[in-house]
Amino acid sequence: MRLSAVDLNCDMGEGFGRWTIADADDARIMGLISSANIATGFHAGDPMLMDETVRLAAQHGVGVGAHPGYRDLQGFGRRKIAGSNEEILNDLIYQVGALREFARRHGVNLQHVKPHGALYMEIAASEELSRGFIDFMRRTAPDAYVFCMGSSLTYRIATEMGQPVVREFYADRDYDRSGSIVFARRVGRLDPRVVAEKVVRACLEGRVRTVDGADIDIRFESICFHSDTPGCVEIAGAIRDALLANSVRIAPVSEIATSPDNTSRRAV
Repeated sequence: MRLSAVDLNCDMGEGFGRWTIADADDARIMGLISSANIATGFHAGDPMLMDETVRLAAQHGVGVGAHPGYRDLQGFGRRKIAGSNEEILNDLIYQVGALREFARRHGVNLQHVKPHGALYMEIAASEELSRGFIDFMRRTAPDAYVFCMGSSLTYRIATEMGQPVVREFYADRDYDRSGSIVFARRVGRLDPRVVAEKVVRACLEGRVRTVDGADIDIRFESICFHSDTPGCVEIAGAIRDALLANSVRIAPVSEIATSPDNTSRRAV
């Protein structure tokens, strides 16, 4: 597998009130990416920050995505919060609706939805939650993309139910042999050059090294990194420079999903 073009996405707008993430610089990052996953107020974000981040994305021509999480500001949405599936889905629906209205305000469409942190991992492993999530998308946003891991139940069910879906490659996370990311609540400072090399190898060879030293196949249309990873701006710049140096374009998911050079992920 050799990708000629790939989407580059980042979790954005993850402050709250006066609180900010030390290394995150949304204005600088926004100029380096093609899709933004914007926090919707439960794990991070607030109405003022949501509005500001959507406006910034619109100015840069970056795809706007909702990034809903558990109602867990203290734990940054990386702790599982007990609740019924109906409660979890209604919290997700509430957050997506809020972000979509800010998108409307700034004259842009909701490009995608990507759950955050522990919620992302729980939906990925739950057929019932995945079906509920995709059913919601089919009813209210049938043309918006779902971002998920290729190894997840979410991906299988979105494909089965006909929802546009994009598989992610995680630049700043480790993988296990199943092709799933190793969930981390806290990530230390990474070497941007090493991260960029990992990304380029995945794009050119379709391979990634796991935490136990094995090489596995990986398929994706979008690369993700996190704005709360220390040194995130340098990581973003290194990834972008390395991709372009290897003739891999950075492009919106709408273009990636229909490119003849990449595997189409628009389920029909």
